[in-house]
Amino acid sequence: MTIRSADGVAFDAHLPVLIVGAGAAGHVAALACRDAGVECAMLERDAVPHGSTALSSGLVPAAGTSIQRAKNIADTPDLFAADIQRKAKGEADPLLVETLARTVGPAVDWLKDAHGVPFELLDDFLYPGHSVLRMHGTPRRTGAELMVALGQAAEKAGAASVTQARVAELYADSDGTVRGVGIERPDGKIERIGCDALVLCCNGFGGNRDMVARFLPEMRDALFAGHAGNRGDAILWGEALGAATRHMGAYQGHGSVATPHGMLVSWATMMEGGIQVNAEGNRFSNEHGGYSEQSVFVLAQPGRVAFAIYDKRCHEIAAQFEEYREAVAHGAVREFADAAAIAAAFGLPLGNLEQAIAQTRGETADPFGRDFKTKPALQPPFHAVRVTGALFHTQGGLVVDASARVCRADARPLPNLYAAGGAACGVSGPAVWGYLSGNGLLSAVGLGRLAGQAAAQYAGARRHK
Repeated sequence: MTIRSADGVAFDAHLPVLIVGAGAAGHVAALACRDAGVECAMLERDAVPHGSTALSSGLVPAAGTSIQRAKNIADTPDLFAADIQRKAKGEADPLLVETLARTVGPAVDWLKDAHGVPFELLDDFLYPGHSVLRMHGTPRRTGAELMVALGQAAEKAGAASVTQARVAELYADSDGTVRGVGIERPDGKIERIGCDALVLCCNGFGGNRDMVARFLPEMRDALFAGHAGNRGDAILWGEALGAATRHMGAYQGHGSVATPHGMLVSWATMMEGGIQVNAEGNRFSNEHGGYSEQSVFVLAQPGRVAFAIYDKRCHEIAAQFEEYREAVAHGAVREFADAAAIAAAFGLPLGNLEQAIAQTRGETADPFGRDFKTKPALQPPFHAVRVTGALFHTQGGLVVDASARVCRADARPLPNLYAAGGAACGVSGPAVWGYLSGNGLLSAVGLGRLAGQAAAQYAGARRHK
């Protein structure tokens, strides 16, 4: 990653808007550009665009959508914003929270109605921290399926995607105006492409071990379940241009990744009544606190593992997710006749395990503050899986304004630089505990559209001068 002076640089080509990264944020930004009638191109380091989105469940939280209204779900941006701030303990940027809560609903409707993305509402369980049902996903509930839909929409809209094009150089003037980029091809050749506006959609720094060790020391040795290309390039570029960063200690973890398989086990298993125990057969947390902070709790247990235990009803709800079905197919999830069978299979003390399962009846106050009376008690046969905690993606990043413009420390925006998704600071506050389910794709879709619109407007104005 190199910042170079744009003085005297001869570019091989020029486009009004360049977008670094072709995940969900990049595709949404490109669609917004094309809807504005502005040419753009996504620059993608991989041979096939997928990014972190393809590794996720592909769920976008949004309030006040037509999809919610069709199911008589009453939701508002204000309620959504309150949920975000409650989870972030009031430490998320109020302007960004309000902006995303207000604009992501129309963005989801736009993607569905104008670009054919087949969003549906998950209406059979409530994710932790959300007051109402507002998670929108594609039919198979996978990020890979969402990426296919976005790719088809981008192709139809005429948004170009240049693959195997790693952005290695960025050319800028002394005032921070970006003039273009240098992309490295597989053969090592550098091609220079000029632009009027640049949108950074290349996620955060979860794949950069040095940055993780510096900003997220508790996850330094944890499994990284995100995209290896998340090297922090956008953040480093922005800082070199004078941009501010915020909440670099924030991230999305997950406390339910099957080990050694490395496959996600849906948190629906916990929200619908399941529990986690450690190697001593004891529960150690409130499993309804959130799957992100649960990663830290799991990693603190003996052997850095826990055991997720739930019943057939929970299993059947989780089975709507393809990634869960894959975990079952690979033998990560196993069925057991009773607690004794689980104890024997995993070497857990039977008495402690039986006591933990009995807690789901809600007959006494839970020491961790969980209310077990909202769901049926666990009943045999049971399902169980050995899990560990993992880092999925970071939530700290470049500070942006309500138009997704990258800002300096004094809040002045850089002239023509925009950021979305994990490249930008999200709305999860300063630490793992502030992550509300779906905050990653909230920033990708919400900021992606805002960045694309603003970049297109800036580029269009430049062309008409």
